[in-house]
Amino acid sequence: MTIDLFLGLLAFVTVATITPGPNNIMVMASGANFGFSRTLPHIFGIMGGFTTMVAVVGLGLGRVFTAVPELEVAMRFVAFAFLIYLAWKIARSAPPKQGDTGALPLTSWQAAAFQWVNPKAWVMALSAHAVYAPGGAVWAALLVAMAFGIVSVPCVSL
Repeated sequence: MTIDLFLGLLAFVTVATITPGPNNIMVMASGANFGFSRTLPHIFGIMGGFTTMVAVVGLGLGRVFTAVPELEVAMRFVAFAFLIYLAWKIARSAPPKQGDTGALPLTSWQAAAFQWVNPKAWVMALSAHAVYAPGGAVWAALLVAMAFGIVSVPCVSL
């Protein structure tokens, strides 16, 4: 990977992780409700879960989508339906009651597990490998995952 391609990867990772999506919205809500320090496990869970997912996609799972393009189309419809469902649940939810605080911030494990059902995470992982590690080399797949791991913490923290 040339330095130009690596800088392009870092720019892609920065834009992909700093723009609004399910993770950033959940972290923003957690920070507002529980404060930054109690939200740190959530942030590090996102980093660990997403970095692992990106590595797994690059080390072989992404080839499944290349071999069966219908699976990617189906995943897009499922992701779209999931986002519509979440929007509907948010729109129909009742406002929180004053003093009713049984809520806890997400743990690192919960945030890591969420990455596997996060539609934006799948699109980012598949796109990153298609553009920045197209040959399927192990070192390139791990470099893409490492870039997401390093850049995601400051971007999601913002």
